[in-house]
Amino acid sequence: MSTVPAEVLPTGALPFRSQEAGDGAAPLAPRARLLPAMAAVYRAQLSRARVARIPLLFVATFQSIGIMVLMRGVVDGGSEARAVVAGSTVLVVAFVALNLLAQYFGQLRASGGLDHYATLPVPPAAVVLGAAGAYASFTVPGTVVTAVAGSLLFGLPLGQLWILGAVVPLAGAALAGLGAALGLLAPRQELATLLGQLGMSAALLLGVLPAERLPEPIGWARDLLPSTYGVEALARTFESRPDWAAVGFDLAVCGAVGVVSLAVATWAYRRAAVR
Repeated sequence: MSTVPAEVLPTGALPFRSQEAGDGAAPLAPRARLLPAMAAVYRAQLSRARVARIPLLFVATFQSIGIMVLMRGVVDGGSEARAVVAGSTVLVVAFVALNLLAQYFGQLRASGGLDHYATLPVPPAAVVLGAAGAYASFTVPGTVVTAVAGSLLFGLPLGQLWILGAVVPLAGAALAGLGAALGLLAPRQELATLLGQLGMSAALLLGVLPAERLPEPIGWARDLLPSTYGVEALARTFESRPDWAAVGFDLAVCGAVGVVSLAVATWAYRRAAVR
């Protein structure tokens, strides 16, 4: 029995053992199961994020709070205030889960990191889902701080902020899947960074600005943005009597988009890994 030294494995990779065959060959062990492999990648990526991404999380949170302070001068309250707070909160998710994940996978592809993962008995979906889940989870502190600060700034109720427990993972899955797909499909690392920045800018302009103030063609583009439905779900909970059926519908759409985007990201990973 021989074991691959742990130090030669990329961060988040799973060590494996080879089994001696009768002809002297050493075939790879059976492919690891999805859930244990995904959990290992998730823990490794979350550990890396705590060290390398904390300053960027502060930037994302400070940016969203700064936007709300600026908008406070032109928005008094009502539906526009709800839209600004909800959009700024989900913007933290877009900054990390979309922008940074696109850059990460773009860098991983450019540096040959995908080649290391491809040699391991780890399902492609485990790499994508584990990394996406870690980056989405990393946004939780920033979204909570932004939502509470915005609610206090605009005088919105705090009682329904528990909905963030559904908004963050569902919007995070949709945006992380999109970010991973952009990073894996971009032919160059610089283009992956550019696409991640453009995606975050779209989440800023189309999510934070009140929908009623947008021209109709831009409103159509807003409906295509995955984070829009997370923004709408959160904004509805700030009403005195939330329409929970509409909130559930928005969250269901957000979740469905997340499944599709993560599936596309997994396909993009397979495509990039074999090249």
